[in-house]
Amino acid sequence: MDMRVAPAELLLAQPRGFCAGVVRAIDVVEQALALFGAPVYVFHEIVHNGHVVQGLQCRGAVFVDQIDQIPPRSVTIFSAHGVARSVVDEARSRQLRVIDATCPLVAKVQLQAQRYAQAGRTVLVIGHPGHDEVVATLGRIDGPAHVVPSAEAARQLDLPADTPLAYVTQTTLSVDDTRGIIAVLVARFPGIQGPALADICYATQNRQTAVRIMAQRVDRLLVVGSRNSSNACRLREVGEQQGVPSWLVEDASEIDPDWLLGARCIGVTAGASTPECLVQGVCDRLRGLGARHVRQLPGKPETVSFRLPTDLTDARAHLDAPGLPA
Repeated sequence: MDMRVAPAELLLAQPRGFCAGVVRAIDVVEQALALFGAPVYVFHEIVHNGHVVQGLQCRGAVFVDQIDQIPPRSVTIFSAHGVARSVVDEARSRQLRVIDATCPLVAKVQLQAQRYAQAGRTVLVIGHPGHDEVVATLGRIDGPAHVVPSAEAARQLDLPADTPLAYVTQTTLSVDDTRGIIAVLVARFPGIQGPALADICYATQNRQTAVRIMAQRVDRLLVVGSRNSSNACRLREVGEQQGVPSWLVEDASEIDPDWLLGARCIGVTAGASTPECLVQGVCDRLRGLGARHVRQLPGKPETVSFRLPTDLTDARAHLDAPGLPA
């Protein structure tokens, strides 16, 4: 046994890992495979975690980045991040059998953005340019829209002060960073409308709060998640902002024991698209390095669940009905 981190205590954040939107999205793919058989096509990664994607690929899911890569009339799933209206139109033109796994909280943001645009307001999307969710939201807005990734970008917006404006937020942002961006926008454009921090989803806020609490007790932090997972990246940033050396790892194989030299207490959390098996793999690796006294911290319980898309439940009811062809 490598004892480089002995006798460090190991604390697990609560809540961590899968949120209701991720559970729903993965369930959609699994049930579609069970109902229709392979292949089932998924537009973009269903959630931002390579291990989850690989597992579904092994069962017959085919992930694509262009709609024209999908054979006509195939079963097609839109990812949890949502899609632009142009993608919906292209899928319809190819007669794809679409099941929309967009997270309901993401769909709420996109609907609000549409309403602001219909009211004649220029929409500011607070979020990361190029992120699937932001691209999808922009693609739902009929009117002028701009992405605002930072407070500095908000300060540099080249818009007349009397421009009718509104903002929405990517659901997986840092609460603190978003609060600062909104403050700049309100100061510059007093007539701006928006939902404060309400559109940052409950799971994102809960996981960030858990890291802030845990940071008071640990001297190292490991966040388990994919590098293209916005919420996982924000958890690492929250740890750093609290003064705790923090690392994002995809799985246990990426842990560098040198990070943990001299650690007395190590915190572990996971992004909302990270399966618990990867967290336990990290814990096993830390035990192998000498960590002891593994404890889960108390945290806010999450009881949220989302209904499956009606496209899927209707198809299942049809196939289960007696006398109907499969």
